[in-house]
Amino acid sequence: MLLSIKVKMMMKINKWILICLLVQSIIFSKNYFIYATAESEDQVALLRFDGSNIHLEENIAVGVNPVEIEGPHGINISPNGDYWFLSMAHGVGSPNGILYKYSTENNKLVGQVELGFFPATLEVSKSTGLLYIVNFNLHGGHDEISSVSIVDPDLMVEIERVQTGVMPHGSRLLNNGLKHYSVAMMSGELFELDAIEMVITRKLKTSSMNKSHHSIMHHNHSEHIMDKSRPTWVYPSPDDKLLYVVNSGTNEVLEIDIKSWSIKRKFPTSIGPYNCEISKDGKFLAVTYKPDGFTGIWDVKKGVELAKIKNSRKVAHGVVISPDSKFAFVTSEGIGGEPGSVDVIDLINKKLIDQVDIGKQAGGIVFWKMED
Repeated sequence: MLLSIKVKMMMKINKWILICLLVQSIIFSKNYFIYATAESEDQVALLRFDGSNIHLEENIAVGVNPVEIEGPHGINISPNGDYWFLSMAHGVGSPNGILYKYSTENNKLVGQVELGFFPATLEVSKSTGLLYIVNFNLHGGHDEISSVSIVDPDLMVEIERVQTGVMPHGSRLLNNGLKHYSVAMMSGELFELDAIEMVITRKLKTSSMNKSHHSIMHHNHSEHIMDKSRPTWVYPSPDDKLLYVVNSGTNEVLEIDIKSWSIKRKFPTSIGPYNCEISKDGKFLAVTYKPDGFTGIWDVKKGVELAKIKNSRKVAHGVVISPDSKFAFVTSEGIGGEPGSVDVIDLINKKLIDQVDIGKQAGGIVFWKMED
């Protein structure tokens, strides 16, 4: 009799514990919203992750040409979260690319401006209010110097174009918005641009890491044989003291001290690192390995890879990390007729927890917001 009473009491206690845990999970669960591009479909996917599963909320048709793929590539959000900006590889009847502006309220097009050849990665500065976007020039000559376009995102007007290197691809602003950094794949250079003065203040070779502090640079086209380092991405540390440069050609991530303008550490990676991002708490570095379809999770302080996680499809591309430093979201392009995909990686437990299919050749990805 006494044993039966104890069993019943334990069952009631366990029941209440389960109820409390369920209520807690409901109260503290968050929704994470992400935008991701599908380059071969002229689509942008709006995604929602509820802490367990990722959902396709909306497939947004982008561009204005109904019969030709324009190629959505880079994507980013305005600092206030009201708009998202999208780079298109080329315009209608023109080799020049287009920067489009959409409202996050209804995902409708509200503005556009023509830029250089194949505009790629972009970001709006919280300090200047201007948008900085590299002109990748993928389909141009591989010895042609390209540039960074500076755009007034309110008026959608290009106000300046600053010369950099050959095939600039990855680019990011410091968190304070005062400096813009970009890497040129063909010439193997890292460029520092003063966001206020709109001039290049320093550059650095990503292979030999030789310093150059010239504000005005003179390039000889005959010198531009593809640099072995082939840098594809650059990302700042949360404290704006360091930069992380992905060298896809030499399979490494370089940690660069901004003040001394010199290399601090090299992180040897798997073959073909492509994009990277640092978590807001500064603990994790996520690196996509494009050829094999894996994502590496690194301990930044120790400089060691904690896990190498297989993505749901081949050709890993972009990566973003949630502001709470808990999850990484990775785009994979897929091969052949496969759709692209977005994977969710649990950074704490170092495992893939869900994925969702989007349009073909998933590429650019950006975090929008978290909501309770």
